Amino acid sequence: MLMKMFEYVKIDDLSRVPKYRQIIDSIIHHISVGNLKIDEKIPSINRFSEEYLLSRDTVEKAYSILKDRQIITSIRGKGYYITRTKLLSKTNILILINKPSSYKIRIYNAFLNAIGANVHTDLFIYHCDETLFLNLMEKHANAYDYYVIMPHFKSDTLEHKSSTKKIVQAIGKIPEDKLVIVDNQLGTSGKIIKVYQDFENDIYDALTEGLEKIKKYLKLILVYPTESVYPYPKRILYGFKKFCTDNNLDFEVIDEIFEDIILRRGDLFITIEELDLVTLVNQIRKDEYAIGRDIGVISYNETPLKELLGITVISTDFQAMGVTAAEMILNNTKGTVKNPFKFIDRDSL
Repeated sequence: MLMKMFEYVKIDDLSRVPKYRQIIDSIIHHISVGNLKIDEKIPSINRFSEEYLLSRDTVEKAYSILKDRQIITSIRGKGYYITRTKLLSKTNILILINKPSSYKIRIYNAFLNAIGANVHTDLFIYHCDETLFLNLMEKHANAYDYYVIMPHFKSDTLEHKSSTKKIVQAIGKIPEDKLVIVDNQLGTSGKIIKVYQDFENDIYDALTEGLEKIKKYLKLILVYPTESVYPYPKRILYGFKKFCTDNNLDFEVIDEIFEDIILRRGDLFITIEELDLVTLVNQIRKDEYAIGRDIGVISYNETPLKELLGITVISTDFQAMGVTAAEMILNNTKGTVKNPFKFIDRDSL
């Protein structure tokens, strides 16, 4: 049977197509026409390289991509086998998320629901870590039909970065027609799919929508973590400061809500992290202030619990972000779409 496979797979030394790609395409073709069947054993990397006078690295790269796409599998001590041939008829999508937050998972779930059943997706979380991201990009190069990337990274000092030179170079290796950027700005090409948040203008516009209520407070306090395992874009901070300056509002920026924070009647807090919101609400109650009357609270990013508790929020539409990205893939639509950002007025303001 192994010799039979050698009859099927052809390598053209004169072709401009890389030889590892010729191996991949040939194996996939002969699976699709029924020459290679599920659970059928295929040659080892060494045997394949010897038969076709190819370097071991070339064959290993082809096999690695086929494994990533779950077209073949390896069994220790036994070799390589054809597996899950049904995936060949599906679109294969790699999704890279920067952190395992409820918001990012909501984008992912909305994307899955909208993209439909005829798609296979693999999800990886790179924890805003540049090295981990680059390793994932290298490992899965050329293995997928689309790469959906949420680009948020952290520096050595735990500050937010949208990209670095190495990240731009790695993403630049993805063909533009396969690249989908979600949740952040990265790159200017109109040939890719991009669904993004405009962090600076989003917070500015959302707060402007609530300006009449906001003006009744004496001081605005943004709780913006300057150092975080999952840092937030500084453009949020810039948009907040611009809003306060343009509207002549007294403001302050602090790193976190401490359990013994000093509260004053007329304060309006804007929190980003969930723990800061919980600590703040507990402290307001402890000091016997009334939320929405004595002290205002606005939280960044909508959740069902905030809706239940009546917390005013400013938030992107996570559902829309995932759906838009999926629909652009399905419709083969390229271009840049700014995701909707909302001011949702509730009892805490």
